[in-house]
Amino acid sequence: MPHLRFRAVEPQTVQALSKPLTDELQPLMECPREDFTFEYIYSTFFSEGEVSSAYPFVEVLWFDRGQDTQDKVAKAITQQVRGVVGADIDVAVIFSALSPNAYYDNGEHY
Repeated sequence: MPHLRFRAVEPQTVQALSKPLTDELQPLMECPREDFTFEYIYSTFFSEGEVSSAYPFVEVLWFDRGQDTQDKVAKAITQQVRGVVGADIDVAVIFSALSPNAYYDNGEHY
């Protein structure tokens, strides 16, 4: 934890971002490096009955760390994704806060 899910980017992009994003986000989130996970999700987007392209979409599942940290994390993700896919590309970053008592690791909740 945290868990970052990527859509509308190539798997190689997620792989390339996994180290530099961990480098930048780890001190902001104050959690061990080994707690970060990066997931590529293959997805197809549609508009008006046709397959359409989409801009990068990053979902962050985490334990809430406050608005200030969330803002910094969103900016870091946006900047790094743009650094790989293009500076003028829109990037969506969505946060889903998880409850520690509902998150289990090896049968024990946080």
